[in-house]
Amino acid sequence: MNNKNEYLFELHQNMRNRQYANTLLKKSISRFGRILVLTGARQTGKTTLVRRLFPDYTYISIEDPVMRSTFSNLTAEQWKSIYPKAILDEVQKEPQLIESIKATYDQWDEPRYILLGSSQLLLMEKVRESLAGRCSIVEIYPLTLPELQTKGWEDPVVPSLFQQEIQQQIDGDYLPSFLLDKKHISKLAAYNHYLQFGGYPAVSGSDTTPDEKAEWLKNYVRTYLERDVRDLASFRDLEPFVKLQQYIALNTGSLTNASSIGKQLGVSVKTVQRYIKYFEMSYQALNLPSWSRNPNKRLVKSSKVHYMDLGVIHAVLNKRGGLTGNEYESAIVSEIYKQAKSVDSAVQFSFLRTHDGKEVDLLLEFQDFYYAFEIKMAERVNRTDAKHLFGLEEILDKPVKKAFLLSNDVDTKYFDEKTIAIHAAMFLG
Repeated sequence: MNNKNEYLFELHQNMRNRQYANTLLKKSISRFGRILVLTGARQTGKTTLVRRLFPDYTYISIEDPVMRSTFSNLTAEQWKSIYPKAILDEVQKEPQLIESIKATYDQWDEPRYILLGSSQLLLMEKVRESLAGRCSIVEIYPLTLPELQTKGWEDPVVPSLFQQEIQQQIDGDYLPSFLLDKKHISKLAAYNHYLQFGGYPAVSGSDTTPDEKAEWLKNYVRTYLERDVRDLASFRDLEPFVKLQQYIALNTGSLTNASSIGKQLGVSVKTVQRYIKYFEMSYQALNLPSWSRNPNKRLVKSSKVHYMDLGVIHAVLNKRGGLTGNEYESAIVSEIYKQAKSVDSAVQFSFLRTHDGKEVDLLLEFQDFYYAFEIKMAERVNRTDAKHLFGLEEILDKPVKKAFLLSNDVDTKYFDEKTIAIHAAMFLG
């Protein structure tokens, strides 16, 4: 397909509104909005989103090797006169173009550009070198549960209870049961889809069968290896990387021990660390650090690697259905991470584990407080399941504003004034 037909096909297939739209529009009129940089995993809808939001910008694909050199030879004066407003897709393929955009930016006030790329490493290194202080950067992730519930661009995204909570928009108690939620059916449908196929726009439509969705995800994994990984590093042999990809998918949400992994895969510790960094930089995995600010407490220092998308996990493992507890934990952690990012929340993510066995799956650190999360796949939970959420102030350096036990229990339970058990779909949907 040519670029226009590819765009129209993508637009037709991915009729889901995005919360990033408001962020992008606000940034575009800010002081540093003359150059917007969007990065994120391949097929997260970056192109569709910006072409919809900025229809007066000329779309330029740097993927075309024939035209790539032509664009590279344009002077700043030519960029200003021919392309005063443009979207440059996969711009990391020709880093020299970033220098041209910088020169145009520095000489004239009118030109405005949007740079897109699916490789954080290649794109962001050049952006830091050339566009520091000149651009706004937005990272785009797969669809969130609120976005999965939308029916089209004009259907507004309703923030989840979690997003309302972290933006301090909730005043009062949560409903006593998920069954009383007016959006129970739509939330549960989006949640069930997400736990089976993940959040990529291409598999979100009702016009594709489960087999077609699974096939698309397999092709996505293949394309990631053949294109994104080869962009990140010149591998002579992809086999060690593929083995680590399978290892991370099989052990998502587990503590990482580079030495142990290296011995199992037959590679060095540095290679394991480098490959994990590649997964993180290409938006396939979230490397969650352990919280370790209190020198008086014995804390586990290893990080946890969460695969970012459950559909991709299952494609890597050639698996259909049947969640493990770790897969469920990764799905919920990733969803919280995506939702916080999509509302441009300033938050730090970590987990807590002490040597005496206390563990909290996720900590969200704000300027003056924390939110704490324990994640259970169970359909019934009680106070014992939330035991690690109590007494956190004895370890942490700031108070815990609220602590949540997220599960598949439809009943909301208050264990004390700030420790709450709530259905994950109700809270995140």
